[in-house]
This record gives sequence, C-alpha cells and structure tokens, in this order.
Amino acid sequence: MRKAIVLVVAMVFIAGFVLGFGGNAFAKEYKIGYVDLAKVFEEYTKTKDAEKILEEKGKAKEAERKKLIDEIRKLKDEQALLSDKAKAEKQGPIDEKVKTLQAFDMKTRDDLMKERNDLLGGILKDIEKVVADYSKETGYDIILNSRTLLYGAEQYDVTAEISKRLNKQ
Repeated sequence: MRKAIVLVVAMVFIAGFVLGFGGNAFAKEYKIGYVDLAKVFEEYTKTKDAEKILEEKGKAKEAERKKLIDEIRKLKDEQALLSDKAKAEKQGPIDEKVKTLQAFDMKTRDDLMKERNDLLGGILKDIEKVVADYSKETGYDIILNSRTLLYGAEQYDVTAEISKRLNKQ
C-alpha cells in the first residue's frame, strides 16, 4: 500500500514537472503588436476628405434652415401688426412653418448621421484591410487596438507603419 502511494505521488510530481516546466517547450511564440486606431483614423486622408464633405453638406443644410427661420420670423413680424382676429388666422401658417422646420431639422440630422456612418464604416474597412495585409506580410499573429491595452511597450506599436501604408493606397 505504501509503495502504491509513493508511486502515485511520484507520478503526480513527474506529471507536474513535465506540464509545468517542460510544457513550455511546446508553446508557440506569438508576434504581437498594437495600433492606435484613433490616430490612424485621424491621419487617414479619406477621413479628412469625408470631414470636408460632411462640413459642406452641413453648411448647405444650415443655409436652407436659415431660410425657413427667416420665413417664420417674417410671418411673425407681419402677424404682430394685425388685429387679434387676423393674428389668430395668421397663426395657422406660422405653426405649419414651425412644423416644417422641425421636420427639416430631424431629417437633416438623420441624413447627415447616416452619411457620416457610411463614410466612417468605409474608412474603418480600409483600415482593417491594411492591418490584415500588414499582419500577414510581416508575420504578426495578433494586432490589438491600443484602447484595449493597459500597457504596451513602444516596440510593439505599429501605428506609424499602418498609417503610412494606409495613406499610400
């Protein structure tokens, strides 16, 4: 009985030794890097182009909005000069213009947000493709977003290379 216990303890010890120390001999080493996605995104020329497009469209919509506001002000100024009965009659068209303005604001906001999301989605796909191609080309097994890291040594930062390749496209 005592020999069986010694034998079991010896086997557990040997198994622990092989798995604990010798197991590392079979472990694969991974090449890991990280990217500051926000920086790459900001430095990408398509991002800057998309911002200009959205800004121009926003300015055009703001001009349309200003026209609607000017029409409402004009109607209210005209209304102020009228008698109480005429003011009440004039209130209907004013309310309609206000509703039109509110609908315009909502539609414009939704349209610009959708267009922004579409543009940004395309940009993110471009970045993902460059990262994937770079990883395959240089032998990286894993490239992480720097936002998910608590710490990453400078030597593993591939942001500059990704940004450079992205802007060459």
